[in-house]
Amino acid sequence: MQTQAGPVSEGSAAEGLPRRVLRTETLLVLALSLGASGVSAVISFIGSVTKPGGLKDQAATMNASAAPGRPWLDLAWQLFGITTALVPVALVAHLLLREGAPGLRTVGFDRSRPRPDLARGAVVAAVIGSIGIAFYLAARGLGFNLTVVPEALPAVWWKFPVLILSAVQNAVLEEVIVVGYLLRRLGQQGWKPRNALLASSVLRGSYHLYQGIGGFFGNMAMGVVFVLLYRRWGRVGPLVAAHSLLDIGAFVGYALLAGKVGWLPTA
Repeated sequence: MQTQAGPVSEGSAAEGLPRRVLRTETLLVLALSLGASGVSAVISFIGSVTKPGGLKDQAATMNASAAPGRPWLDLAWQLFGITTALVPVALVAHLLLREGAPGLRTVGFDRSRPRPDLARGAVVAAVIGSIGIAFYLAARGLGFNLTVVPEALPAVWWKFPVLILSAVQNAVLEEVIVVGYLLRRLGQQGWKPRNALLASSVLRGSYHLYQGIGGFFGNMAMGVVFVLLYRRWGRVGPLVAAHSLLDIGAFVGYALLAGKVGWLPTA
């Protein structure tokens, strides 16, 4: 029988590690990854709201060129960025192994159930994706969101492979750390489940604040859903699949449709 890692591990104690050590470890992991992204997004948001003009007249660009006019150097920087962004995930795997847990399998990120994970992820992505697009368009129309530009890469042969890799990297980083790892550590520190859910969801919203208020609340709501699904399934695998599909749809879809359909805002 497949172990439901989420509900079990979330409240278990890390043998031999006091809560103070776990708290320090958690803060350091977040400071090296999405906690730092949250602070950066807050600073970016302050800059946007204090800039003359409305939020929707400003752009938040993702997946931009790192070396315009130099495609091979640009590719090297893109791959470097994707690879180094996953270092915190490797650190989490190491910390879980050191604890005596079976690495990332502890949070349900392994190859033991690829088809169910992908099937569940596809359903979640279909539901959240359609709602997310409508929410973004409404938030931007009301002036609560910047115009999100999911990609601004040159038209080179590696553009779409890099966009797909970037989407998967985002998914792995966020779901492993913000859901699997964070909920486990907060549970080990004695946090109540509802407080841990709130912390995880607010953190997810915080590092999307660079997109505007809509980006914050939309991703916070997504965070609530993802935590509830993780607790039900005990695996981040389906969440990684769903997040990957959502970002692939956003990145690749924008590259194919920008400027060709009237409903999609462009910078």
